Amino acid sequence: MDGPIHLKDIIPAAQNNINTTFILLEKSRVKKNRGESRSCMALVADETAAVHFELWGEDCDAFEEGDIVRLEKGIFSNSGDYNKMMVLKAGRRGSIKKIGEFTMAFVEMPNMSEIQWVVDPNNPKKYIRLEAAVLSPHS
Repeated sequence: MDGPIHLKDIIPAAQNNINTTFILLEKSRVKKNRGESRSCMALVADETAAVHFELWGEDCDAFEEGDIVRLEKGIFSNSGDYNKMMVLKAGRRGSIKKIGEFTMAFVEMPNMSEIQWVVDPNNPKKYIRLEAAVLSPHS
């Protein structure tokens, strides 16, 4: 997945291979983690889906609601700090950059973080959606 993808097409993986653009809709308050690190969770969306996006360190202060953001080499994986749900993040190898403000069409459903993902029984290195299970009535 080297080219840009829509949020509806992301799947959990242990690889930094997600390139996408989204608008930041909501941002939670910053919380202190172990040591000096800080993080916050954001709800982001494009024209196909929404997802929770985890920001770390200075990025918690650098981005605001309404910012249009370009993510390169992002990862959609389990978050140990936020109830073990799947979240999109830049990770150590990825990068995020503000590219605009307020002018982007988006939808808030489905929320890819609220879908239950399970290991593919035919390939233990891949995840698939558990179609019958949705973690939130808002998805």
